[in-house]
Amino acid sequence: MKLHGKILGVSEKCFYTVVLACTIGILLGSFFDFQINERLANVTKLGSFFAAYGCYFSYCLYPAAGMCLYKGLKKKGFSMAGTVLLIIGWFLAVYYTNTYSGGKLRELLFHYKAGESSPWLSVLNWLIIAVLYVWPMLLGSKILDEKDADRLIAVGAAILISGVVSDNVNQWLKQVASRPRYKYLITLEDPKSEFRNWWQMIPNQAGSNDNFKSWPSGNMTIARMMFSLPMLTDVMKMRSGRKNMIAFALACIFVLIYGYNRIHMTNHFLSDVCFGTLITYLIYSLISSAFLHGCKEQLI
Repeated sequence: MKLHGKILGVSEKCFYTVVLACTIGILLGSFFDFQINERLANVTKLGSFFAAYGCYFSYCLYPAAGMCLYKGLKKKGFSMAGTVLLIIGWFLAVYYTNTYSGGKLRELLFHYKAGESSPWLSVLNWLIIAVLYVWPMLLGSKILDEKDADRLIAVGAAILISGVVSDNVNQWLKQVASRPRYKYLITLEDPKSEFRNWWQMIPNQAGSNDNFKSWPSGNMTIARMMFSLPMLTDVMKMRSGRKNMIAFALACIFVLIYGYNRIHMTNHFLSDVCFGTLITYLIYSLISSAFLHGCKEQLI
């Protein structure tokens, strides 16, 4: 997992700080999950808005990764393959956004109701989402450095593959645990009687019932993608270690806000949030290090 003393574009100290913070959160949640939610949970309109659309910033990394692949492969003479992967990166952002937030976006923009509203409104919603993810590709075409094609390809592939792997691992673990969400528990007469700690798993109880998909947090799997930002700043034309650290700091702030939001909005417990972050962080670290192994250090 080690590459020239850097992991995901930043120093090992940054990497282990995130791991330590998640571990402490898991330990605290293991003893006080329910009590923490009792104090912090409070659904608000602002919280609902951020919960629904905050993931947009993370998903922008998919088309940005696609542009990395395009520019790297084009430099090596594989323009067609690069174009296909660019489209795949853009499509993944559109697909995941529509899958996890499309319903809320259709309702917000068009007051769409399945079976009642015109199906063309759903098509229009898809088109709007598609347009929203064009700018990361355009920006990437201007600021990414083509000199090191191998690094561009490695970074782009790492982000795309890590994102897909993390999402599938998360969905599988949700079925393994089938942990009740806090927002479901508080609808019961005796919430504590049905509360289960994260290790008290009942495999496959969840099925398609979202009320039993609390652990680990899927939204934190999405939010944690932001820790890939330093890898992107590392392949910019005007790159520096300072920019990598700024990107890392922004990612930390975003993940902290998103983690609080998941508890605040009654969707998850602290241990759900920390496990979702940690599991995805490790997946990204392993895959990115495997792809970047052998790439020479480029920072100035």
